[in-house]
Amino acid sequence: MASANLSGLEAKARLIRRHIIASTTAAGSGHPTSSMSAVEIAVALYFGSVLRYDPKNPAWPQRDRFLLSKGHAAPLLYAVLAEAGYFSRDMIPTLRQIGSPLEGHPNMRRLPGVEASTGSLGQGLSIGVGIALAAKLDAAKFPSPPGGEGSGVRGAPARVYVVTGDGEMGEGQVWEAAMSAAKYKLDNLTAVVDQNGYQQTGPTAEVLDLRPLVPRFEAFGWSAQEINGHDLGEVLAALKKAQETKSRPSAIIARTVKGYPIQNLLTSDPNHHGKPLTKEEAAQALEQIG
Repeated sequence: MASANLSGLEAKARLIRRHIIASTTAAGSGHPTSSMSAVEIAVALYFGSVLRYDPKNPAWPQRDRFLLSKGHAAPLLYAVLAEAGYFSRDMIPTLRQIGSPLEGHPNMRRLPGVEASTGSLGQGLSIGVGIALAAKLDAAKFPSPPGGEGSGVRGAPARVYVVTGDGEMGEGQVWEAAMSAAKYKLDNLTAVVDQNGYQQTGPTAEVLDLRPLVPRFEAFGWSAQEINGHDLGEVLAALKKAQETKSRPSAIIARTVKGYPIQNLLTSDPNHHGKPLTKEEAAQALEQIG
């Protein structure tokens, strides 16, 4: 886990965005804007002293889990995992190349640090429920030995974080998972909704408007809060509140902007779903990001 220094995290977020743009432009395919809207969420988790993980031991049983349900945002996950030390940064430009483990959607069989093969939208929260349940069972069966944290094992269950898109919230399976999570009081499960307002076919408000999401999650027995998903301070505070919540799962509705902070370059198509930037657009975007 890394320090939660805000200026350092903001610099890391800029670096992650540069990786996303460079990799998708080099590949000539991918989902840069879908990846960029969730950068602060992933950066806070991996570098803000939230997730417990060990890149030298990816299968560490006591690790926390991060699941990217919106698997098309794989360029974000790959950039974060590389920066976290799971594999060399030199692999980032191989996105979507034949033979590269950096596939168009995350494949847990090919890349360390990927906790679930995702991309079929609506499934991530169900997977998260299963992992959170298993973590609670493991914690009850194998309590923390004398020495506690210092021994590298803890009695509290591993925490599970699932990032979903707001478009996939229209899947019925998401709400079945939400009901199950509340039934089993999975306070080690946090769902973060990247509410960037768009999905493949258009604005989510026009496809299936589920807003406001906070009362919907609360009606399903969750603790829920809404934040500015690009404010690292708000993201970290929301994650801390989720960690402190007992006896029920937590939902964080993160208001985001698709393609942030280069949305001004996408005026002809604010959705810009599944479209890499051209080399000229990428150069402008990288200059703007700094």
